[in-house]
Amino acid sequence: MTHAHVPLIPGHEAILDRLIDIALSAGPVHAQTDKYFTNTSRIVAANGDSEVTFAVFMRRRVVAALEPTIRLIRHFVPQVKIKRFYEEGDIVPSESKMLEVTGSMARLSEVETLLLQKIGFPCVSANNAYEMCRAMPGAAFMDMHARHGSGAEMNILAAYGAAVGGAAARKADPAVKGFVGSSQDLTAPFFGAKAGMGTMPHALVGYADGDVLKAMQLFVATIPEVKNVTALVDYTGEEVSDSIRCARWFYDEAKLQDEGKSFGVRLDTHGGRFAQGLDYEKSVDTVGQWLGVHGEYNIVEQVLGGRAFQLDPNNILVDKVRRILFGKGVSAASIIHVRRALDRAGYTKATIVASSGFDPQKCQIMGAARAPVDMVGTGSFLPATLTETYATADIISYDGVRRVKVGREFLFDGS
Repeated sequence: MTHAHVPLIPGHEAILDRLIDIALSAGPVHAQTDKYFTNTSRIVAANGDSEVTFAVFMRRRVVAALEPTIRLIRHFVPQVKIKRFYEEGDIVPSESKMLEVTGSMARLSEVETLLLQKIGFPCVSANNAYEMCRAMPGAAFMDMHARHGSGAEMNILAAYGAAVGGAAARKADPAVKGFVGSSQDLTAPFFGAKAGMGTMPHALVGYADGDVLKAMQLFVATIPEVKNVTALVDYTGEEVSDSIRCARWFYDEAKLQDEGKSFGVRLDTHGGRFAQGLDYEKSVDTVGQWLGVHGEYNIVEQVLGGRAFQLDPNNILVDKVRRILFGKGVSAASIIHVRRALDRAGYTKATIVASSGFDPQKCQIMGAARAPVDMVGTGSFLPATLTETYATADIISYDGVRRVKVGREFLFDGS
């Protein structure tokens, strides 16, 4: 089998080695692994070691992001032999063998828990990132998952998955921009960046008396080295007015474009209200005009590719599509509405960053609606449920003799 290899971006290796440092700092392996694996290791060591082969797989489709596990295994069991069935960035069908890990049973048994911990999270994150980037090829993506994580270990695993998924999407479609940065310095090198990205949170706007222009001015004066200045314009619910006000100051008064800086606005409208100047009916009209389609149901049909209502008699999917297109929060209508307002005011070079719940499904709908998004800030490539990250490793060979529990014989294939 020939695999399309996704090359690692310089900096991956150093960050992934931090996972080993984290594992070492957590205490001895026997304290971190499942006790039955430690017991097995002791029994095998006392009664005669065996060379075994573990087969590793997942029960759902993923994109291979296996380097974290491979580097960890090689650290704790240096003599191990590892056979990959998929390169980084390859799509892995459900229940397909991803790795064979061969070595001392006494050594490998005790690291099995740590091995499995590093498989699922990056692979599912990579799959989600891949789908999101393919759905919105014209938008760049920024990894903003950090505050939703549990610490450095999870941040590294998730960001690595996003980097691999984005690279795989670019390989599949050269038009894809993919993930270009992270909100953290820690994981920025995964995306070819030296430092994290970002201008301001709502807290800074609040500090500036709720005035986003004042917050932007403070930012420019205090952190002049940042070239991309993005105003977070939903704090007072005046997305259109504040976008134009900030653009006017940037381009016409401060003339920061002459200093090589660029300007954008970030839409993060609360899900409990419509963006300034919109309601549901106006949102339908806005999207309809953008797509050249008349009528709410015709718009939904076009976005879903037709036959939506026949295939979804209870309107469960249709209702979600309607919310993303026409509803409250960061809808396709709100993005189009702000884009048009900026263009009418003459600020056609101003970019739009959209955030708030941009998971694979929302990205698919936004992409189908051709929402004019220049960048998506998102952490919603994280696995939706923990159970989908579960990986399994079964021994399929003991000293060269094939043996596995009933029901897992499919793991012999390709050995």
